[in-house]
Amino acid sequence: MIKSTIKGIGFHVPDHVVTNDDLSKLMTTNDEWITERTGIKERRHRINRNDAQETTAYLGFKASEKAIQQAGLTAKDIDYIVFATLSPDYYFPGCGVLLQDMLGCDTIGALDVRNQCSGFVYAMSVANAFIKSGTYKNILVVGAEVHSFGLDFSDEGRGVSVIFGDGAGAIVLSATEDENAGDILAMNMHSEGKYADELCTQFPGSKYGWSDRMRKEPENVTNKEVYPIMNGNFVFKHAVTRFPETMQEALDKAGKTIEDLDMFIPHQANLRIAQFVQQKFGLPDEKIHNNIQKYGNTTAASIPIALNEAIELGKIKRGDLVLLSAFGSGFTWGSILFEY
Repeated sequence: MIKSTIKGIGFHVPDHVVTNDDLSKLMTTNDEWITERTGIKERRHRINRNDAQETTAYLGFKASEKAIQQAGLTAKDIDYIVFATLSPDYYFPGCGVLLQDMLGCDTIGALDVRNQCSGFVYAMSVANAFIKSGTYKNILVVGAEVHSFGLDFSDEGRGVSVIFGDGAGAIVLSATEDENAGDILAMNMHSEGKYADELCTQFPGSKYGWSDRMRKEPENVTNKEVYPIMNGNFVFKHAVTRFPETMQEALDKAGKTIEDLDMFIPHQANLRIAQFVQQKFGLPDEKIHNNIQKYGNTTAASIPIALNEAIELGKIKRGDLVLLSAFGSGFTWGSILFEY
């Protein structure tokens, strides 16, 4: 039987640390307000928000180099790329092809996944299907974001802008028949598109006639239309419902219980959501890893960054049972349960 095992993992974040106090110089906010509502103390931003070098694809490239090296492979060994992001370098093409070129891979396929906060879970599920079908042997799965170029750092946008950071994470998912190797045991994905407007960015979508409006009446285009908008309380209430559902579904599919779990890595959206889920399942502190305090919400990158960090800290060892779960814009949500 072919297994899908994580052979290598890596992450990369910009050097520039942005604290809550730094943001208080740009908008009416403070450390206490941000920490109380989100748990975030700092995040990473590329230094120049208009930097043409430190792009989403570039961050993904740096994370991918580490993952490929840890896997003991070269770029020529990668058969396929799945790249999850909501902040691509171009409106089109996607970041997958840019990463293929940066790494110097052969002319392999490169797929972009646009599922925002649950993007990495969706991307892993695609890679797993290719592996289990015998189509590919070594797939690079990447989650990367550069949020800082597209946030509203004013009082009007502070409810969203204090949350997000830049960063990237990557794994090499490989095929193996080694009976001692880890494997993806269960996964699920869900969506509820009727709530799309509760967490979205309208521009530069085609729905609102942007081309004509920007040409004929640019002065009437509002910040609310250009920058991300979020109905925070509404999103929070749905997240704390969907997280437990998707987690339990994955455990049930694999015939496992919450007691069998060695580590839970939630998408780093809000520390309060993670704490609610931890309490609901009775998970001890040593069985959940959060790092939103340091990196903010890096959307598609948050799960691979947190997973990498937990492994580096020795909180996850080979053979451990690990659960990844995410909820976000779309709404979309899902989980991946695997043996590392």
